[in-house]
Amino acid sequence: MFVYEKKLQYPVNIRRPNPALAKIIMSQYGGPDGELGASLRYLSQRYTAPYPEIKAVLTDIGTEELGHLEMVGTILYQLTKGVSAKELKEAGLDQYFVDHTAGIYPAAASGTPYTAAALQVKGDLLADLHEDLAAEQKARVTYDNILRFCDDPDVIDPIRFLREREIVHYQRFGEALRVATDKLDSRNFYAFNPEFDPPKARSN
Repeated sequence: MFVYEKKLQYPVNIRRPNPALAKIIMSQYGGPDGELGASLRYLSQRYTAPYPEIKAVLTDIGTEELGHLEMVGTILYQLTKGVSAKELKEAGLDQYFVDHTAGIYPAAASGTPYTAAALQVKGDLLADLHEDLAAEQKARVTYDNILRFCDDPDVIDPIRFLREREIVHYQRFGEALRVATDKLDSRNFYAFNPEFDPPKARSN
């Protein structure tokens, strides 16, 4: 069970609408490396995590990613609030507007709707943690790319905060990976999944 605080993890107060910028930032809402996918990935991986401290890391970060999804949704809302259909068309959001009006819908900057096909949940601790490390780096790069197009300090500030959290998450997953390799049998964990018994030879 989660407890919801009625406030953003970090404040978002954008004074100038900018639908063209919203079209770029939307990738971190529902793109392949966005916050929706991150939260679902970690909150799904935690079930098969064999160690409580790693399960806790996945739960904590997965929950925080929901807070980041809320922040990105707020950024998108404020960047498009009150803009006209003409302004949306000029920003390249006319097709989006036809389907969703000004609603916040999970899609990539390309317009591709969110798909769970972007998730990786393997059920193998090492595979999942390596996936998580890569996911945090890909999200960090996406925020880097978004910042290259930002010139509004009201937008830059929360985007920088989100970028910094990706780095912290990467560090925490690195710590979790060290815990995992210390606990697993280092001579065998690449040979077979230690959570399952190796197949027995069939007797004739």
